[in-house]
Amino acid sequence: MDEARITEQYYIATKSSPVDDRARVLKYGGMFSVFDHLGDIQVSGLGEQGIFFKGTRHLSELILCLWNAPPLLLSSAIKADNFLFTADLTNLDVSHRDEIVIPRGTLQLQRSRFLWRDVCYEEFTFINYGLSALIVPFSMRYGADFADIFEVRGMHRPTKGRRLQDRLGKNQAVLSYEGLDNIIRQTCIRFDPVPKNISPSELQFEVHLEPGQKAVFHLSVSCVPDAAADSIDYSTAMISAKGEQKTAAEAFPRIYSSNSRFTDWIKRSGADVQMMTIGNPETNYPYAGVPWFSTVFGRDGIIAALQMLWLSPDIAKGVLEYLAATQAKGVDPTIEADPGKILHETRSGEMAALGEIPFGRYYGSVDATPLFIVLAGSYYERTGDLECLRRLWPHIELALHWIDEIGDMDGDGFVEYAQRSRNGLVQQGWKDSNDSVFHADGKLAEAPIALCEVQGYVYAAKLAAAHLSDALGDKKRCGALESQAETLRTRFEEAFWCDDLSTYALALDGDKKACRVRASNAGHCLYAGIARPDRARMVAQTLLGSDSFSGWGVRTVAAGQARYNPLSYHNGSVWPHDNSLVGSGLAKYGCKDLAGRILLGLLDASRWAELRRLPELFCGLERRRGEGPTLYPVACSPQTWAAGAVFLLVQACLGASVQGAHNRIVFDSPYLPKGIPQLWIKGLRSNNASVDLFFERRNDAVRVEVTDQEGDIDVFVAPAATGVVSNATCIT
Repeated sequence: MDEARITEQYYIATKSSPVDDRARVLKYGGMFSVFDHLGDIQVSGLGEQGIFFKGTRHLSELILCLWNAPPLLLSSAIKADNFLFTADLTNLDVSHRDEIVIPRGTLQLQRSRFLWRDVCYEEFTFINYGLSALIVPFSMRYGADFADIFEVRGMHRPTKGRRLQDRLGKNQAVLSYEGLDNIIRQTCIRFDPVPKNISPSELQFEVHLEPGQKAVFHLSVSCVPDAAADSIDYSTAMISAKGEQKTAAEAFPRIYSSNSRFTDWIKRSGADVQMMTIGNPETNYPYAGVPWFSTVFGRDGIIAALQMLWLSPDIAKGVLEYLAATQAKGVDPTIEADPGKILHETRSGEMAALGEIPFGRYYGSVDATPLFIVLAGSYYERTGDLECLRRLWPHIELALHWIDEIGDMDGDGFVEYAQRSRNGLVQQGWKDSNDSVFHADGKLAEAPIALCEVQGYVYAAKLAAAHLSDALGDKKRCGALESQAETLRTRFEEAFWCDDLSTYALALDGDKKACRVRASNAGHCLYAGIARPDRARMVAQTLLGSDSFSGWGVRTVAAGQARYNPLSYHNGSVWPHDNSLVGSGLAKYGCKDLAGRILLGLLDASRWAELRRLPELFCGLERRRGEGPTLYPVACSPQTWAAGAVFLLVQACLGASVQGAHNRIVFDSPYLPKGIPQLWIKGLRSNNASVDLFFERRNDAVRVEVTDQEGDIDVFVAPAATGVVSNATCIT
């Protein structure tokens, strides 16, 4: 079997259309649920619905029926804070001998659901609006396949574990599965009141309602049946969960605008980041995405932390501390590990435990290691947390050693990758599809491969490490690292610049031949600061040209390139996180108007997105008047770094930086695009101080006002000569 076919096993299979292209999602910690608008879990379509826990689907079917028929959906929603799903349902016409005996709309059923501490809590409230008494038969069909998440994605397993005997009690059903890893996984379904009948696949209830009467039923699904949390009732669990969520939300600054669509988008994005973080056993580490990537990813976590850093440095600290603790110590080719390398991914399901997939703890990413150093440097600048820096420094040293001695495979000064594990990833940059790195004629690049953005990350990592060395008092090391960064910048320009394309090559292949392809990767070079200023401006124009910018965002690969396909995962699609890094890079080189154009493109896309939530990616088809972006069928939604995109783009446009060591906030030539004329930020913190700020666009200038302040903190607007802005205004 060739290498390309080996890695195809991680492709997310699509053998039928989704049951519902706007699936509802809830997540708390290691548990998440994907279900339809009624709240049901369907087995048809892509088959991705269910209640999942630690890499295993613990409930694969949950279908509600009234009078042996699905209820009629009136409306449903996930609350703006992502905590609670609610649905208003009613009965269809109920007939007897061709006569309608109970008209549609006689019964209202209010359904609500939330997750907390490994339990899914559900409440059903029945209300009879008819003029006579009702006897309502309702049932819940249920099932658990205990499929590993990679099976759900489409992988075939020749052998599996075994289902154990179901245990049916008066008010509960316990479904069990013994995996080939000898671990018994259980799903416990509890209900109140006791059902009329219970079988291994169905719960049958009967509700007696007088006119105007209300009845309430509860159901819970637990993936750890013996946990104490199982005994907590619905109301108590809701109060506790809401309190936990409120505490987390209050620590995050509030951002809103005179543009209500922008406010809705940024509110949902903040709630998504919180949902992907709260309850995780890895403190302050956001999981990557639901459903396929609800676990720790190194690269994703680092980029999300960078996106959120100016607003919430706790995420960066959590990411840094976890990745430092899991940094590779030895050599293990089966998981692509080398000393100093930063984790790519971790999984906890049966297939990972058995080694059927290599991702139990896997290190096959070329960019997480330099990005770890970049985040460490950015975190220190944001907080001035010298104590944390000292704890991290040995891990930074190990990462630098990996960059210089192992990551640079052939000693040419560039960091490369090549697949070493037979079951590992072929491509190990963020575009990790097999066909994502290619030459102008479409031929795939041969390893070892040096991606352009990775060299940018290494450049930024060297400068970050230099600044950290200086903070620790090692001037000599600081100078050496700065010199290494400058040498890399010079060599990068010589090897990667393509004058005829007005951009940097996507990569160098194993023969040091440039992959002369216009791709969004070059925008990451702007983010990292490695690009020469005059060339950066050319890259900017290339990225915002008609072949690269779809109208919604910058495509991963420009139209007209050999493998361009706007319906593909990485060769022409639009990724919000990618665009946020590109936009931030544009702003760093003075092209804030172009960064603003990207911000407005994604804002417009959010208008069409379900719940105003930008997915992991969408198709790169040209924007058409009166139509929204074309959805990618198996994109994660929510995806943390997609949610974080808006925050990095706002920071880029405002030129915002928080300098914790000096308790200072700086806005360097702030800019607001025309679609966002006014902006408020409340509770932006530095150490124990905080400020509330108001921004207003006036022609091509932005007025900045400090509207409230707590503690000792300075706000500067540059390059205006007026200096500190304190309860006053300043036009820049």
